[in-house]
Parts: sequence; structure tokens; C-alpha cells
Amino acid sequence: MLRGVRGAITIEENTESVIVEATKRMMDELISLNELEADKVASVFISVTEEIDAAFPAKALRLLDGWTYVPVMCMREIPVVGSLENCIRVMVHVNTDKNQEDIHHVYLEKAMVLRPDLNA
Repeated sequence: MLRGVRGAITIEENTESVIVEATKRMMDELISLNELEADKVASVFISVTEEIDAAFPAKALRLLDGWTYVPVMCMREIPVVGSLENCIRVMVHVNTDKNQEDIHHVYLEKAMVLRPDLNA
């Protein structure tokens, strides 16, 4: 069965090192909490808000052991007025036997406001 695992994190500085480090931190937590195995991941979509342009966050996934061949795509988030700024979001599509309610989504830093119901 294919499931989506969501995550988001905000950054304080638009630099390559900060973008890659924050994305890796978010992915490390998603992987750990959901026991994700790269060969069971179908694809990963990463979006960023429009002020993030110093690096592709997908670069962080190339730092993860075994994730070399996982298809990753970066895109820009829709610029909705009043939405959370400096935010990196991820959607991991994984083949798993877990039920929807057993998936652990990760919202870090200021991104916790996006889904406070999942941060309890």
C-alpha cells in the first residue's frame, strides 16, 4: 500500500548550508519515526516558499545512506498571502503496511503551527 508521510520545517537563513541541514534534520526524523527504508520509497516531493532560493533541499537526501536512487523533485509552494514563510515541506510516498493513523508526520520549528493536531 502506498502512503504519504508529511513533514515541514522552517529556516532562519536562506543559505545552502542552512537549507540542506534543516532538510536533513526533518528527513532524519521522518525516517526514524516511520522506520522508512529507501528501497520502499516511491518518490519524494519537496516544496519551498518563494524566499528560499539558495539551494535545492533535495541535496540533503543525497547525504542519506541508501537514498541515491530515490526520485526527488523540488518545487515552489503557492505564495498564499499570510502563509508561513521560510518553510520547507516534504511529501514522502512510501510503500508500507502501516495504517494511516500509524504514520508519524513531522513538523519542526515554526512549521508546528501548520498541523498542531499532529504535534500533541
